[in-house]
Amino acid sequence: MDEERALTEHLGELRKVIIYSLLFFGVCFVIFLIFTQKMIPIITRDQKLTMLGPLDVIRFYTGIAGSLSLGVSAPFIGLLLWKFIRPALTDLESKKALRYIPAMLFSFLSGLLFGFYVVFPFSYQFLLNLGTTNFQMMITTQSYFSFLMMTTIPMGFLFEVPFVLMFLTAVEILTPEQLAKSRKYAYIVLAIVSAIITPPDFVSQLIVLIPLFILYELGIGLSKVVFQKQQKEAMQADRLPQI
Repeated sequence: MDEERALTEHLGELRKVIIYSLLFFGVCFVIFLIFTQKMIPIITRDQKLTMLGPLDVIRFYTGIAGSLSLGVSAPFIGLLLWKFIRPALTDLESKKALRYIPAMLFSFLSGLLFGFYVVFPFSYQFLLNLGTTNFQMMITTQSYFSFLMMTTIPMGFLFEVPFVLMFLTAVEILTPEQLAKSRKYAYIVLAIVSAIITPPDFVSQLIVLIPLFILYELGIGLSKVVFQKQQKEAMQADRLPQI
C-alpha cells in the first residue's frame, strides 16, 4: 500500500510539472504570437521571402512563436524538473544542479546570439551567392526559417559544453584528466557536428569549429578549477578535529 501511495504521489507531481510547463509555454506562445509581426523584420533581416500559400503564413508565425516560447520556457521547465527529481538526488547533486542552471541558460542564449549574428548570416549569404551564380533564387519563408533554426539552435546547446563539463566534474562523474585524455575524440565529434550544421565550405566550418574547440578547452580549464576547489575543501575537512 505504501509503495502504491508513493507511486500515485510521484505520478501526481509529474502531472503537475507537465501541466505547469504547458501552461507557461502556452502563455509565452500567445504573447510572442501577438508580437510576431513586429519581430519579422529582425528575423528576416529584410530579405525578400516568398509565401507559397496561405498556410505558410500560419506555419511561419507559429514557428517563430513556438521557437521563442521554447527558449523562454526552458529555465522555468528546468526548475520544475529539478524540484521533481530533487528527492532522488544527493545534497551535493541538488545544490550543484541548481547552481549551474542559470549559467547554462546564459551560455545557451550566448550560443543562439552567436549563431544568429555570425554563423547564420555568413552561411546564408555564401549559399545565396553560390546559387545566384547560375540560378534565380526564390527563398520561401519555410526554407529560410528551417535554415535559421539549423544554424542557431545547435549553437545554443554546444555553447553549454563548458558548464556541462563543470557540472559533471562538480558531481564527481568526470575529472580534468579524463577530459584531457578524451580531447582527440571530443574534437572529432565537434568536427562532425560543425560539418552537419554548416555549409560544405572550409571557411564556414572554421567559423563554427574554432569556437567549439575553444569552448571545450575552456571547459577543461573550468573543470580543473572546480576539481582543485573540491580537493582543497576535502583537505580542509580532513584537518578538522574529530569530535
